[in-house]
Amino acid sequence: MPELAEVSRIVHFIRQHLVGKTLSKVSTQNDDIVYGKAGTSASEFQKAMEGKKIVGAGQQGKYFWIAMSSPPHPVMHFGMAGWLKIRNADTYYYRTDKPQDKEWPPKYWKFLLETDEDPKTEAAFVDFRRLGRIRLVDCPAEQIRQFSPLKENGPDPVADKDKVTKDWLSGKLKSKKVPIKALLLDQANISGIGNWMGDEILYHARIHPEQYSNSLTDAQVKELHSAMHYVCSTSVDLLADSEKFPEDWLFKYRWSKGKKNASPTLPNGERIAFLTVGGRTSAVVPSVQKKTGPVAKDVKSEEEDGTQNVSKRKRGTVPKVESDAEASEEEPKPKKAGSRKQVQPTKKASEKKKPEVDTTTSAGRRRSNRLKK
Repeated sequence: MPELAEVSRIVHFIRQHLVGKTLSKVSTQNDDIVYGKAGTSASEFQKAMEGKKIVGAGQQGKYFWIAMSSPPHPVMHFGMAGWLKIRNADTYYYRTDKPQDKEWPPKYWKFLLETDEDPKTEAAFVDFRRLGRIRLVDCPAEQIRQFSPLKENGPDPVADKDKVTKDWLSGKLKSKKVPIKALLLDQANISGIGNWMGDEILYHARIHPEQYSNSLTDAQVKELHSAMHYVCSTSVDLLADSEKFPEDWLFKYRWSKGKKNASPTLPNGERIAFLTVGGRTSAVVPSVQKKTGPVAKDVKSEEEDGTQNVSKRKRGTVPKVESDAEASEEEPKPKKAGSRKQVQPTKKASEKKKPEVDTTTSAGRRRSNRLKK
């Protein structure tokens, strides 16, 4: 699923290619899930957007919006596999060499935008799994975050850096008794942190993902706060381009889980283990991330129970949508540019997590090395 950094990347491209331009044509395809479950319809979206000027774009965690010259404004969530394509712009954060990815209009589009300039700019929201959400929020653009679904979500560690202080984080941790990884993933607490970012933050903070949040020492809270801002700010500044991520990041070495005879390790030889925490597969380096306090008793190691199984799926397969809650799913390993197969782990029923505060559905996605800027 696109996390805070990946969503920040698309906001960057919206500002670069669309802000300041008027939409001469808006095409939509009816979808009672992508639009309907967010409380709007394709026709309402078309009517609200066509003929208006795009004046801005913003983000709170995994949500982003396009500010129009007058209300209402579209507020969107990619789910697990959604994205916004801009024709002739490298917006994607992973490489692809498939001919169908270069077609226009792209397959599985939900809306198409065309500007009135010459040459025109074209953009498309695509989602082959129908787990993204497109809604309209009728309010002044500067008040979007005061309305649902954003008002129910926690602060964004980059956009709200002044709010996400050490004292704020300490109070949040002490108010709950849940595994620290689960707390980080709960969008009601903090917006934008997903599976890989949560693991990266805990690795740099040297904190075990199983440990209860209210058991962390003041020193650990300080390290967690520092690691959170470091990982979030760095990945956003680099536009989610993983090829530019620091070489000592766990992200670079965590993707061999499930491969036959694979033994994921860091360059220094330290082993990477995989645990199921709060229904999510977590990468952890046991030699670095020690258990220093009480841990959740229902957490078990995947290495112990032998549940490291993956399955391959063909691109474009649309699974049945089961609910309108943002489901948790382990992330697949990035593929190298030019490869033609992608590996996607099979989601186990036991690994489903409870719905987050927002009503976005997500279940599964493909991933590979991100594009350079």
